[in-house]
Amino acid sequence: MSETAVRLLIPDECALRLVDPQAGLAFGVGSIDRQMFPNNVIALAKTARALGLPIVVSTSATKVYSGPLMPAIHAALPGVVSLERRNMNVWEDEAARNAILKTGRRRLIVSGLLTEACVTFSVLSAIEAGLEVYGVGDACGGLTPASYDLALPSDGGRRGTTHLLDSGSAGVATRLDSSRHL
Repeated sequence: MSETAVRLLIPDECALRLVDPQAGLAFGVGSIDRQMFPNNVIALAKTARALGLPIVVSTSATKVYSGPLMPAIHAALPGVVSLERRNMNVWEDEAARNAILKTGRRRLIVSGLLTEACVTFSVLSAIEAGLEVYGVGDACGGLTPASYDLALPSDGGRRGTTHLLDSGSAGVATRLDSSRHL
């Protein structure tokens, strides 16, 4: 297979990474409808749970301006504990990075806020660490449409080994056997 070939997502190879889906940050989002974002994240999280994907969630500045994990997203993730961190780049936080690596999965599906900073920085670091990364474009949010577009891959949906999906195709791509009930 060529270096640029995209393979189907196989649940046993994937983990889901949710970056800062927090109420306070969501108020600043201007790149996606503020109700569409949590709906897409919830759909993604429920699909990941149904397929048995490990889910790593992180938050930042919960006691200051970012606020708690969005309640509807928290409710969709029973038993998943959010990792509070201080670094803007999730990958630089030892607990968050180790939680991802501990899954043993080399393909990382990423969603979160804000696309221009915390999402992009952690994606680039995960790629540098050798992971294959899939950004879920409609389950990410940026401050403005322009800043969001500049942060996401613009060369055919790829930057390095980053692949761009939407929440629907992420779920379909990981469910290879259509006779398998969720």
